[in-house]
Order: sequence, then C-alpha cells, then structure tokens
Amino acid sequence: MRIALLTYRGNMYCGGQGIYAAYLAREWRRAGHDVHVIASPPLPTLDPGIPLHVIPNHNVFGVPLETLARRSDRMGLFQPLTLWETGVSRFGVFPEMQTFGFRLLRRWRALQERHRFDVVFDNQSLSWGLLGIQAAGTPVVSVIHHPLHLDREADFAIEPSLARKIKRTLYFPLLMQQVVAPRLAGVVTVSEASRREIERCFGIPEKRVEVVYNGTDTDLFKPRPGREIEADLLFVGRTEDRKKGIGTLLQALARLPENVTLKIVDGRIPDHGLVPRLIRRYGLERRVVIQKRWLDLEELIGEYSTARLAVVPSFFEGFGFPASEAMACGLPVVASAAGALPEVVGSDGHAGRLVPPRDPAAMAAAIAELLADPVGLAQMGRHARTRVQHTFRWRDAAAQLVGIFEDVRRAAHRRPR
Repeated sequence: MRIALLTYRGNMYCGGQGIYAAYLAREWRRAGHDVHVIASPPLPTLDPGIPLHVIPNHNVFGVPLETLARRSDRMGLFQPLTLWETGVSRFGVFPEMQTFGFRLLRRWRALQERHRFDVVFDNQSLSWGLLGIQAAGTPVVSVIHHPLHLDREADFAIEPSLARKIKRTLYFPLLMQQVVAPRLAGVVTVSEASRREIERCFGIPEKRVEVVYNGTDTDLFKPRPGREIEADLLFVGRTEDRKKGIGTLLQALARLPENVTLKIVDGRIPDHGLVPRLIRRYGLERRVVIQKRWLDLEELIGEYSTARLAVVPSFFEGFGFPASEAMACGLPVVASAAGALPEVVGSDGHAGRLVPPRDPAAMAAAIAELLADPVGLAQMGRHARTRVQHTFRWRDAAAQLVGIFEDVRRAAHRRPR
C-alpha cells in the first residue's frame, strides 16, 4: 500500500506519538509498503529510505515575544497562519494541530498527484484539514491514543481555580477533534481502555473503533548488565502532566522507610514546577535523584538498569510506554490499575503489581513488599520481559493496521460517487 503517515510533532522526545510514527514507518517499509511521513518540526528520525515531507512551522507556542523578535527567521512570523498562531498562543491556545492540517491541505493536491496515496494515517492531530483531504478522495484513518478530554479532566482535578480551568479549556482543541473524529473513514486506538474513553468523549461507538496495541522494541530495550543501581525506584515520564500521578508516587515514598530512594527521569522539569514543590512539601530532598537533562535513546535505555523497580502511578494511560519499556528491560513494575496499564502489565501479578489509582498507601505497601523479596523481584523482571516480547510487537501492530487500511479502502471504492 501507499501510506501517508501524518504526525504534527514527530520527534521521539515530544512523547509517545513520535515513537509511534517512527516504528510504524520502519515496519511498513520492511514489509514492502510505500510509506511517506509528513511531519512538522521538531522532526522525526526515520530509517534510511523513508521519505519525509516537512510541513514548516515556527514553533511559537510558549516562546516569549522578545525571543521571537530575535530570531533570524522573524520575518516569517508575519505569514498569516504564523501570525494567528503567535496571537492565540499568547492566550494559552495550543494551535499546532489546527495549523498543521491547514498547511498540509494547501500542499495536499501536489503531494497526492505525485505519490497517489491509498490512505492517510493521522497520528491524532484530528485537524480540520483532514476533512478536506478526505473530501478530495483519499480515505483518512486516525489513531486516537487517548482523548485529550482526559488531560483536561486531570488538570481540573489538581487546579480547581476558575482561571486555570478557563486556560486549560482554551489550550485543548476539543471542539475541532469532536467534530472531525466521527467523520473520518476509520478510527483506531491502542488499548481497550482508550476505546471506552473514545466512546464516552467523542460519541463514537466502540464497535467502530479498532484496537491495535503498540509495540516495544525489545532488541533495543533490554537489560544492561553491570549498570550500577542508583535508586530503588524509577519514574520515567513528564512530571508536569497531571495524569502521570507523580504526586501520588511522592506521597507513597514519604510513607516508605528512609532508606528507600527514587530516581525521576524527565528532561522538562521546571525549577518551580510540581516536582520541586512536592519534594519540599514531603521532606524528600535527600531521597530523590532527578535526571533533568535530555537523554538520547541509549542513555534512556540504560536508566532502566539503574533501579530495582519501576513505578507508573498514572491516573490514565492510553498505552503506557514507560511501563512496557521498563518491562522489556527486565524491570518489574508497580502501576496504577488505571487506563491501559492493566492491559500492559497484566493482572496476574507475574510481571508487576497493580494498585488502586491515587492511593499512596496501597502503592507504598506494594513497593515495600516487592523490595523485601529480591529473588522474587528478579523473577518478576524476567516474566515482565517475556510478556513484552510475546504481546507488544511493532511488526504485529503494523500488519493489523494495514488490514484496517485495506478494509477502509474497499469501503471507499464501494461508496457511490
């Protein structure tokens, strides 16, 4: 098949969507499909031979005006869409999903005339421009990793002030996504938990949403023998994302003996952010190690071998790469029984332990029990890696998605013109 894979922010360090795009593109190419990635900066790193079409933007969100004025490309800020992005971002609006779709739509006719794509696969931009592409004759399938409604709900729970709620409501393009998603030729997601939330938030019946689990590269993510243990517990993720539950983890740590330590890996911790505030509140300054610098992939993989146990305290995960990556590296997991984490970790207790979400006492008890049994912990780590090797493979995900694309393409050809 000829596949156009869209990702409005494609770099792996932007989060799971960058990982998703890079691995699917690789697997489709290996299987003999003609896949082209269409992305905006920061751009993905792709395997050789995979074409990349860049949809330029100026990444103005969150950048002070005085910094924008000093840029060498500042005259480009006066382009209409960029000027609009700059203006609305001053009010807390995140505009990149909308503008990515509009910019792509302007180029779509030339791209399609040249490459004749059979299907467009959207990596959850759910932009207005997708409706124009589909109306021009190319079916569009989108993956919804999880509804952004859940991010807003998590923010509302922690930041109850009216001003904060208004700001977060402006940030998320929920209206656009609610209009666009049900009108696409196909919708897929990455877990049963996300499928249920898509029906709740978008009104798309579960039977219309296909579940295709993500993969994890177990050739890369594997134990690194000989690495020094630097902490008992490891957290990997964006701590300012309220869904990630870092507050619950720090409360649990405060309940554990003084000798239990935690390492946090997050290259985006603000100096006055949530983590520094909570560490001071619970008196954990000597028990928490923070890895704040950006890590390349090899360094990140190595971090999973510097702890005894990974903790994933999220209130919701559409899939949960930190859990599957830790498991692939032979690290047992204590995770919230929330979102897709029971699907990733498993509910039989062989690869990790599930605890009620937002329950620091239960989390602390599970951590203490596992750390007290080093032999059982090692065995659990071996089971964890085996589970990922058998259940979460990118090759399988890519093949399942191609089957969905073929069904969508056949349906489009049967539809009267």
